[in-house]
Amino acid sequence: MDGAELGRELSTAVVLFHEAVARRLGLNAADHKALSIITRNGPLPAGALAAELRLGASAITALVDRLERAGYVRRVPDPGDRRRVLICAETSGTPDLGAIFADLGREMSALMTKYDERELTAIADYVVNTIAVLKAQTARLSETE
Repeated sequence: MDGAELGRELSTAVVLFHEAVARRLGLNAADHKALSIITRNGPLPAGALAAELRLGASAITALVDRLERAGYVRRVPDPGDRRRVLICAETSGTPDLGAIFADLGREMSALMTKYDERELTAIADYVVNTIAVLKAQTARLSETE
């Protein structure tokens, strides 16, 4: 399998995994990734979430509305600026996905034992640079919309 084919296979596997996780939450993959950002970086204003996801204001409003209806986030007044609200993850009632990610972590850790330190360094370098390329390409594509 050549590099392009491997890239397509990896991309498909990652997207399908996140779609399966999202379905467990009753969400789509994009909403699940947004929830992940809110959980990791929140509370945050809608504008910051929009910038992170490279979405417009109306798309973010609809996304946050869906997450709020599902009980995963809530809007709260910003204590530093009463004119805006912050998006906060709502932890009560959220299904525990720890087991799913624990299983993934265990399997990935087992996989990593196949590689020596030099190979792991090369893999890490590849992943870091792949992320940078993907972020740059995402930014480029978002600018042309």
